[in-house]
Amino acid sequence: MRHLRPLFIATVLCIAPVAHAQDAAAQTPPAAQAETPAAAPAASGLIPAPAAGKGQVVFFREKKFVGAAMSYKVREGEAELGKLSNGSYLVLEVEPGTHQYHMQGETKDVLTLEVEAGETYYVQGGISMGVLAGRPNLSPSDQAAFEAMAPKLKKR
Repeated sequence: MRHLRPLFIATVLCIAPVAHAQDAAAQTPPAAQAETPAAAPAASGLIPAPAAGKGQVVFFREKKFVGAAMSYKVREGEAELGKLSNGSYLVLEVEPGTHQYHMQGETKDVLTLEVEAGETYYVQGGISMGVLAGRPNLSPSDQAAFEAMAPKLKKR
């Protein structure tokens, strides 16, 4: 068994940079989109409009083989808001204002959103390769990206 350890480590070191490069390329949003997440009207039928005086944030994660066994808790401060696992989404109704959401694994990724009443914001979660475990990613997205993946997603 000890003789397999160097082989395992060598395999992981060879695969990790390739997987990370592919994952990073697939999840890198356009520069303008990364700077200011766009609010969009709620998707008809999929996501209902937020309650009067509230905003909402839709977190979603594409169903992929890479990182399928990993799930992360979406938090704001110390409060756990929900779990984002492979091929899932969750909808949070929130008060208007500034919110800082984060997921934590080997590293911590934080996304700050300025939520306005009556608006729906989309945030795509993902996993990239880390040294010992996956690294969570939160990035602004849009309604079209969510709707394209929605048939394969489960609501949490």
